[in-house]
Amino acid sequence: MTAPQNSPPSSWRKRLGWLVLLWLGGVLALSAFAGLLRLIMNWVGMTA
Repeated sequence: MTAPQNSPPSSWRKRLGWLVLLWLGGVLALSAFAGLLRLIMNWVGMTA
């Protein structure tokens, strides 16, 4: 039985790219949620 071939480690650029992509996704999700919450608050009469 042979040992499974290990894939080469990911380059640091690829890891950094994923980190930036996940960070941007989180920021966009939070801003969308904040905008929706602000719309709901304005709709019920709680203006800022």
